[in-house]
Amino acid sequence: MTMLPLVLKLSNRPVLVVGAGRVGVGKARLLMESGARVTMIAPEHVHELPAGLATFHRRAYQPGDLLGFMLVVSATGDAHVNDLVVSEARDRGIWINVVDDPERSDYFFTAVHRSGDVVLSVSTEGASPALAREIRDRISESLPDNLADIADQLRSMRQRLHDSGLSTEGVDWRPIMRRLIDHPSAPRATDCIVGRAASQETTLTT
Repeated sequence: MTMLPLVLKLSNRPVLVVGAGRVGVGKARLLMESGARVTMIAPEHVHELPAGLATFHRRAYQPGDLLGFMLVVSATGDAHVNDLVVSEARDRGIWINVVDDPERSDYFFTAVHRSGDVVLSVSTEGASPALAREIRDRISESLPDNLADIADQLRSMRQRLHDSGLSTEGVDWRPIMRRLIDHPSAPRATDCIVGRAASQETTLTT
């Protein structure tokens, strides 16, 4: 498979999880952490349901249940039910993730590391979630502890340049990022670095 990694805005978006076993509950929690409005459907649940679910329907899946949802996760462990959910998702043009069935999944859950607004996401396209987690852990161990603060400062710098009517495309951000990474305890250097970046941009455009 050749897949395109995307970052989705799920805040207050309706998402359906069919199945409430360990995996289904875990997927629901991940979706809710991203702000999704999650509904679950299952005849029963053994594991504790996530707090803040939009709705939990204690019953079996029924045709028509996918109406109005942006994304669907089918985590039933029942091949026949999964077939029905996939068929409806295809008919309605809704992206679906079928647990342990990468060939019929339109998207995958990745191994994620978050630091503020910085998100590291690793996928093996469903081949081995364990390998994705191992790669994520190895990469995250090498990242600077102040990554979230660096992202905040860079956002502030870019915004100040835009507010000054300057483009950020011609700015060489590498030395700026290295300074922020290598000197995490130094005072916030936004003013002088923005001035330097503005000087770079002015030189490039004159």
